[in-house]
Amino acid sequence: MNNIVIIRYGELSLKSPGVRNFFERTLVNNLKAMLEQEAVSYNKVIRDRGRIFVESDEPAAAEVCSNVFGVVSTSFARKVDPNLKSAAEECAAIAGDFIAESESFAIRPRRSGNHSFTSADLGRICGDAVYEILESLGRNPSVNLDNPDKEIFVEMRQNAAYVFTGISKGVGGLPVGTQGKMVVLVSGGIDSPVAAWLLMRRGVKVIPVFCNNEPFSDEATRQKAIKCVKVLNEWSAGNPMKMYEVPNGKNLQAIRDNCSLKNTCILCKRTMYRIAFEVMEKEKASGIITGSSLGQVASQTTYNLHAEIYGLGFPIYHPLISFDKTEIIDMAKKIGTFDISILSSAECGAVPERPEVKAMYDAVVKEEAKLDIDGLIADSLANAKVLYEFE
Repeated sequence: MNNIVIIRYGELSLKSPGVRNFFERTLVNNLKAMLEQEAVSYNKVIRDRGRIFVESDEPAAAEVCSNVFGVVSTSFARKVDPNLKSAAEECAAIAGDFIAESESFAIRPRRSGNHSFTSADLGRICGDAVYEILESLGRNPSVNLDNPDKEIFVEMRQNAAYVFTGISKGVGGLPVGTQGKMVVLVSGGIDSPVAAWLLMRRGVKVIPVFCNNEPFSDEATRQKAIKCVKVLNEWSAGNPMKMYEVPNGKNLQAIRDNCSLKNTCILCKRTMYRIAFEVMEKEKASGIITGSSLGQVASQTTYNLHAEIYGLGFPIYHPLISFDKTEIIDMAKKIGTFDISILSSAECGAVPERPEVKAMYDAVVKEEAKLDIDGLIADSLANAKVLYEFE
């Protein structure tokens, strides 16, 4: 098989040999899972000195692999023997279909391993071959190394040479599964799927938890959360998700019945964090992810964010804390969850007319003391269920 996808990765190469080996093996497994998920055929996946190669005759394999976390870029290439003659012949063969009349071109050579020629030699000889074939076809070729119309890349390695015409940018980050597990609170809104995706990009396997606030929310909200998780699961190839649904409506009612209404949202968030913590313990995860963004809505102030987590004693991550709404929307569109999140659904019916925006953590704790918080959380967990366990 002479067609191959070149997989490049970044941060993995900076790790110690043992850690790097683990990261590379995880990345290979995730690449295989993504190719199988997208029904793209391949022969095998090979690790070789800072690169991963996927033997496949399908050009789509390069784009599919670029969506695997840990991949910096991909190229669909032709593999030839590691010598000047073979590389030059392949460049010329590609140029005939790739470079049109009067278009300028450049050869971008790269060499590693032990060879009797330099990168400059490689570029010159391949460039000559391309120029000659284009001239014979009457294409009026020209070389422009600074701003060419077309580029042909040649990567000469010890055991093979690779010729390709494009580089697809990958999502980068670290392979999912290399940084443990975390619980993410998902709501069906725009923010929480993006927060989950950002931690996935840093190698975290996420466990989605949907706190169902019915009767203060509706089925449409629940369905949006489910659909968003299904999209996130597609990004998590090799690490299928398990989604929990936990009832929180009774907790909200208890808050409204016993506590100051202005603190409803803060106290509700604290119950959700406690629920997420219990799932975190059950799944042997190491943190909780939330979609909070500073100043995004009136209640997401520094005071309120402090009051929400005060005294809870477990790690809570806010990956969106410094992003503005436009940036979050752009990421949601890239991920594929935006169109789901903006589907019509009822607003939470428990939100007070004038929510607290400058909560004092000690006052919130006093309000919470009016509740049988342990009993409420225990009741919620007794009625929790695994909504989806993807394969």
